[in-house]
Amino acid sequence: MAPPPTPRSRPLEGMRIVELSSYVASPLGGMTLAQLGADVIRVEPLNGAPDRTRQPLADSGTSLYWSGLNKGKRALEIDLRSPEGRELVARLAAGGGAGGGIVLANSERHQELSYETLAARRPDLIHVLLTGRRDGSAAVDYTVQAATGFPQLTGPEDAAGPVNHLMPAWDVAAGLYLAVGLLAAERHRLRTGEGQQVRVALEDVALATAGNLGYLAEAQLSPTPRTRAGNHVHGTFGRDFATADGSRLMLVALTDRHWRGLLDVTGLTDAVDALGRALGADFADEAERYAHRKVLGELLAEWFAARSLAEARAALGRTRVLWSTYRSFADLAADDARLLREHPLMARVAQDGVPAHWAPGSPVVLDGIQSSPEPSPSVGAHTGDVLRSELGLSEDELDTLRAAGVIRPHRPAAHHVTTTAGG
Repeated sequence: MAPPPTPRSRPLEGMRIVELSSYVASPLGGMTLAQLGADVIRVEPLNGAPDRTRQPLADSGTSLYWSGLNKGKRALEIDLRSPEGRELVARLAAGGGAGGGIVLANSERHQELSYETLAARRPDLIHVLLTGRRDGSAAVDYTVQAATGFPQLTGPEDAAGPVNHLMPAWDVAAGLYLAVGLLAAERHRLRTGEGQQVRVALEDVALATAGNLGYLAEAQLSPTPRTRAGNHVHGTFGRDFATADGSRLMLVALTDRHWRGLLDVTGLTDAVDALGRALGADFADEAERYAHRKVLGELLAEWFAARSLAEARAALGRTRVLWSTYRSFADLAADDARLLREHPLMARVAQDGVPAHWAPGSPVVLDGIQSSPEPSPSVGAHTGDVLRSELGLSEDELDTLRAAGVIRPHRPAAHHVTTTAGG
């Protein structure tokens, strides 16, 4: 069993965040903070946010996507179309004592919930906003992908058109930037007493990453545009190989030590040295290995094709070469796969609408403590609790709101968690 949480392993205990968000980036930012101990209150319209039904779905119709991105939050369901509903959320956002007054949002739809309006109620308010573009206009991960060049370099070398990536990388990176920006603003408030607005644009995250990785500088300074390289790793020796029994693995030799170890274990040292002399190439140089990646790859491909995965695994295990077999999500989730069952990150979770399954806690390990995943809330599961405990509303006041349709009648908080820690 995992050791119990300690105050040092939940450093954000006492921080309260009101989250007005949907889809990937901002919910991920909120969940990242919740997993570190923050009380994150996810505000949704009546009947839940539109991403509540996004695929993939459990047999019950509950979104596995939504459930994965909103673990450990409290859910407030309220009519945001009504002035009464927006006023309640504004009070919630501006309250919360010293640890409150923090908003995480991905929309500026409601003026009453904007930074300017909320800061007038609470001057030390921290308001963290995700936008599509710097000017506030809309964009999503896949349109940002299209606008920043990555699909032109993704996919097979002979692909005729753009290839989008399955992974919404900019959403994920933006979610983590939102969390970092929020923590930076909160530290500033602790030091100075001042609140501030934090804005992160999805397109800026992609542009910054393209610049930080040298892609934009290369496009400006190199006379030869970069082209697709398929499964080759740009700038070094790395590619996939098939074994005799139909398995496939990915291999990367970043350093000369990796490269020499790979040649030694495959018995190709003399052949590759002779090839280098014939080509006038020094394969101790990473750039030379990349320039001649195809011919080098074919030599190694013959070696792998003559051996089973078990034989290749045993040989590579004697080296420092970086490699892994390819596995599908189905392979990872198979009953006989030990990774999910034994990995300390994972624990067995069951909740309303979703059968028991292995789910991750936070990848951040503090004080040697691996946080266990908590369930995501059902729609409106904490509405009454939040309005009572955070705004001091009485049962009569709650009944009045229910009668007016501002909140729904009682919803049982039926979700639960069963934890069997890995490791």
